Amino acid sequence: MDNDAGPEPEETFEVFFARVEPRLRAALTSMYGPDMGREATAEAMAWAYEHWSRVEPMEHQVAYLFRVGQSRTRRLRRRRVLFPATPAPSMPDVDPRLIGALAALPERQRVAVTLVHGHDWSHTDVAALMGISASTVATHVTRAVATLRAALEVPADDRH
Repeated sequence: MDNDAGPEPEETFEVFFARVEPRLRAALTSMYGPDMGREATAEAMAWAYEHWSRVEPMEHQVAYLFRVGQSRTRRLRRRRVLFPATPAPSMPDVDPRLIGALAALPERQRVAVTLVHGHDWSHTDVAALMGISASTVATHVTRAVATLRAALEVPADDRH
């Protein structure tokens, strides 16, 4: 399932926004944390609105806007905390050490594992977003899961 297959014929910006914004937000918050990720999403979607005639015919709109969000928030990345030290009250019941363990992962591993396991993206969709092959995504996910298991002291055969 490729949810970044490009626009529907004569798609309005409102329909485009409803289709693309949740996936873009998931990708950017996976990379930059909830606060900066939402900010990057807003910046990218504002850019898309201003440049709709350029964005509308693109084949990989989410991947392109992901990079717009990255570049628009570059100046903010140095000053912000990636993930808060403690989970927000609305987060599902997870080991509190998970946030720190995710933050400690290399950026590509964190994005890949969060999108695949946290947002149910396919390796193909993550690969298109990140500009890498699906097999490289699989490698990032495998390494990230192994690192997270070690950090959280979860045995490899425990599937919970």
